[in-house]
Amino acid sequence: MSSITVLGFDYGTKSIGVAIGQSLTGSANPIGSIKAVDGIPKWEELGMLIEEWQPDLVVVGLPLNMDGTEQEITQRAKKFANRINGRFGVKIATQDERLTTADAKARLFEFGGYKALTKGQVDAMSAVLIIESFFENMYD
Repeated sequence: MSSITVLGFDYGTKSIGVAIGQSLTGSANPIGSIKAVDGIPKWEELGMLIEEWQPDLVVVGLPLNMDGTEQEITQRAKKFANRINGRFGVKIATQDERLTTADAKARLFEFGGYKALTKGQVDAMSAVLIIESFFENMYD
């Protein structure tokens, strides 16, 4: 199986975390975050990321309730994923992202203490974890 490049997004109404990953290594790296206004990003910023990284697939984290049920933000994340597909013609997938924010904070704290816990870095690390859990599920 050849390696695929995956661009991952941790969708939020104010900020969207971004990471890039490779299926070959099964790992990802944080890129940063882009601002959103009520869940709407600057689409040209997003387009520039897609242009720069040329992903084979875009994975968007799905924020579900702990019992697996959907919430309003779940629908908005799905709509965001569909818009990426519609605007940029890139393949999309969604990934359950329960617990990624807590995991991201724990991982960042391990590396840099409280100073590492800025909102943008937490969102970007959440996007890393979304990609990594997507890869884990690919091979299950």
